[in-house]
Amino acid sequence: MSGLLLKLYGYHAWANAELLDALQALDRQGKGGELVTALRLMNHTYVVARIFAGHLSGAQHGYTSDNTAETPSLEDLRAAVDASDRWYADYLGRVSPADLSEVVAFTFTDGDKGAMSREEMLLHVALHGGYHRGEIGRMLWRLGMTPPWDTFAVHLHQSDPGRRLQGNAQTMPA
Repeated sequence: MSGLLLKLYGYHAWANAELLDALQALDRQGKGGELVTALRLMNHTYVVARIFAGHLSGAQHGYTSDNTAETPSLEDLRAAVDASDRWYADYLGRVSPADLSEVVAFTFTDGDKGAMSREEMLLHVALHGGYHRGEIGRMLWRLGMTPPWDTFAVHLHQSDPGRRLQGNAQTMPA
């Protein structure tokens, strides 16, 4: 299994949690309209992650759109995103390198056909989430809030403070 994909999904889960924490603060400030917009965007990333989890596992995902009609509560969305992030971590723990290169045919929710390798699907889900977290971060800036510092480098240094030590780069963990 790719160590880089494991790190990427550790970052992805961390960044999702950080942003959901920030949205708690937005909710407390009475910014209901902005919160709904942010929740819709986060729910969209969640739904897309679940759709691709279906493609990766060969299971029916049950979605007919890339978002749901109803906007979930912040608490419900947090629980769903956390569970989805755990699913991806578990998947990465059991998928083989040969499986990652397998191309899987699927149908998008709009009916178009598609095909991607499992590795490409994993990259898509992580990059798609980052795109929309950035969108929500810009919303927070416009509201005068400081969004989480959502970068891979920040995550690596927070999760492994030893990286802050200056020294021989050859001693860095793989």
